[in-house]
Amino acid sequence: MEIAPGIEINENVKFGKPVIKGTRVPVDIIVGKLAGGMSYEEVMEEYDLELRDILSALKYAADLIGDEEIRVTVLK
Repeated sequence: MEIAPGIEINENVKFGKPVIKGTRVPVDIIVGKLAGGMSYEEVMEEYDLELRDILSALKYAADLIGDEEIRVTVLK
């Protein structure tokens, strides 16, 4: 099931984690590799992806963070 443009989930693929559509490459792996210093080109080569796949992963991650609610509790 496609949950965002280029991102899908399937309970039989990577335990239902979001992956790049048509692959078994989890979104969190792509974002983690980029955060760790890999270039777009290195990630594309390592996981046989296209630029649009990486951009879909980043957009999905940004949307999740953008919708996140943070509640601060002050303990006295």
